[in-house]
Amino acid sequence: MLVEDNWQAALENGFELQSSGTTGEPKRIFQTPAKLLAANRIAIAAQNITAKSRILTVCRMTHAGGLLAQTLPAWSVKAHVDIKPFNAFTFWRDIKGYTHTHLTPMHCKLLMQTKNFNTLDLSGVLVACGSDNVPFEIIEAFVERGAVFMCNWGMTEIGPVTINTVFDELDKVKQYREQALADGTLLGDRYFCEYKIIDDELWVRGDACVYEDWFNTHDLVALNKQGAMYHIGRRQ
Repeated sequence: MLVEDNWQAALENGFELQSSGTTGEPKRIFQTPAKLLAANRIAIAAQNITAKSRILTVCRMTHAGGLLAQTLPAWSVKAHVDIKPFNAFTFWRDIKGYTHTHLTPMHCKLLMQTKNFNTLDLSGVLVACGSDNVPFEIIEAFVERGAVFMCNWGMTEIGPVTINTVFDELDKVKQYREQALADGTLLGDRYFCEYKIIDDELWVRGDACVYEDWFNTHDLVALNKQGAMYHIGRRQ
């Protein structure tokens, strides 16, 4: 597993990363140095990660969300990173003093069920959320708690910060909710890759992809009139 002492060598040589299995059979996918550098650049720009950032990593470091969404990009700019297992009951205390964290929708749902959530202060914290569909109920709940909330799509093969929208006020959440498609959940409208939709399937390519040519994600997607992309299922 990558740690702060060996990330530079891993970045230079590349390494294999296990896919989560949420989009198909789990498999090991080699992350090339070029892909990792591109993914770092995107993650840093999309989340405003700087040397002054403080990252709390609670997702598993063996998967793209835990390692590539914030941790590796933060190490690359010499930001402070702490890694600890997710605990819904102590998160209100664990998050104090940090500027960024990455949660799964399940983490968010567990937090929303705790008695401390209604008094949780996430002011000044960017919460990136991905690895599964992110409903507007989660987005709204975290923005209400003061968070800057990123609804994020990516895969082990590309990204993971690839398609996203950042919400920093409730009026924006309301606007996007009113524009939402009847079916599906928001992936985002900030695109850090090329994309095309063929027979409702999302194809992507870019420097942050492990493949040079177009990659079929098999995610079924649709665009609303404003250009935001929604996930409506998956074709196996």
